Amino acid sequence: MDISLSPIYKSLSFVLFLLAPFIALAQDTEGNLFPDGTKIPKWFSDTSKVPLEKLGKPYVITDFGVSADSTIVQTKAIQQVIDRAAENGGGVIIVPKGTFMSGALFFKPKTHLYVADRAVLKGSDNIADYPKIPSRMEGQNLDYFAALINAYGVNGFTISGNGVIDGNGLRYWEAFWKRREENPKCTNLEVSRPRLVFIWKCNDVQVQDVKLRNAGFWSSHYYQCHNVKILNVRITSPHAPVKAPSTDAIDLDVCTNVLVKGCYLSVNDDAIALKGGKGPWADRDPGNGGNYNILIEDCEFGFCHAALTCGSEAIHNKNILMRNCSVNDAKRLLWLKMRPDTPQKYEFVTVENIKGNAYSLIYVKPWTQFFDLQGRKDVPLSYSENITLRNINLTCEVFFDIDVNEYDKLSKFTFEHLNITAKNASYNKGLVQDLSLIDVKVNELTIR
Repeated sequence: MDISLSPIYKSLSFVLFLLAPFIALAQDTEGNLFPDGTKIPKWFSDTSKVPLEKLGKPYVITDFGVSADSTIVQTKAIQQVIDRAAENGGGVIIVPKGTFMSGALFFKPKTHLYVADRAVLKGSDNIADYPKIPSRMEGQNLDYFAALINAYGVNGFTISGNGVIDGNGLRYWEAFWKRREENPKCTNLEVSRPRLVFIWKCNDVQVQDVKLRNAGFWSSHYYQCHNVKILNVRITSPHAPVKAPSTDAIDLDVCTNVLVKGCYLSVNDDAIALKGGKGPWADRDPGNGGNYNILIEDCEFGFCHAALTCGSEAIHNKNILMRNCSVNDAKRLLWLKMRPDTPQKYEFVTVENIKGNAYSLIYVKPWTQFFDLQGRKDVPLSYSENITLRNINLTCEVFFDIDVNEYDKLSKFTFEHLNITAKNASYNKGLVQDLSLIDVKVNELTIR
């Protein structure tokens, strides 16, 4: 039969021809909307890498007196290269093949960092090499130790290259666990530890291709930044044999427009945590704020306490979209930390097109660690609404890990097209006002 002559085929082709623009528009619209229905700007679709030759004059550190000796701390010599580049209009500081040890480095406007293939920029394990300066930690503005890599007000800042930035964190981890043995209630800030990367009030930031590993504290922390792209970055810290405590891979703290794409994240804490302030009056502090328009896609998560976490220091997160990712050995896929001493609102959070395994699919419970109302008489309310889990194929221990109190208000949760295998398949729809279950299978049984 000559299908080209079939009247039925001709009619069907004509109908499809007429519908094609509308089908394409629907697909494009669905894939390019944030959870609240607003369009994702084209900025997010540009994932081109910044080439080395576009970063300005190259400053190879070994050309300026930095020794190829991995056993000595060369903070001063490397900082002098950064300062020299800044004084001459900017440029890219290149760490060549080899291992170079340093304490805190401070990048200046129009300077960048490039860590070449088979190069290692290694942090000193002596806290004295990290000065205590005005900073931001755990939802508070305070004096704290500088990170290994610091950029304050450096718009257009870029970290690139296929090399390694290594926090050399073992000594800090051991000190933390020793202190925890002495005082099980000790806080993170009681043990002096530096972060690996801290970027503050910088716009148009791009971190690409590098490997961040063995952080003494948080691996990378972005505070009050706008337009940040983190592309094909590998961030790791061990959870065995020595646990690397509080080594969050990516902490977003009062940030807007962030793309995390093609990354591998495996750390002994949260992989991606959204922060922004804590305390009973956190929403009144001008140093605090929300995270808006965060897109996480095409990433792989190894061991972590959660792939995506809202909290524990957060007051408002909106338009958070994580999609097309895989998880392996995560404790939780999505964790909403409901802090009873802080006013919170998590809204329009969508996690979709996910496969793999985790202990819990979703975990929502009060976060009471270091609870302190600071004299406030009433308890602030925490809200989570318009939370969507869609197109997820997951093996887990617990399907519905939710247990809230009267101060936590959960509403408009949607579970859609889920295929879950779970040892604990129980769920309580009464904990969420307006919970929609659409094509949800748990252990091959459809639930409603």
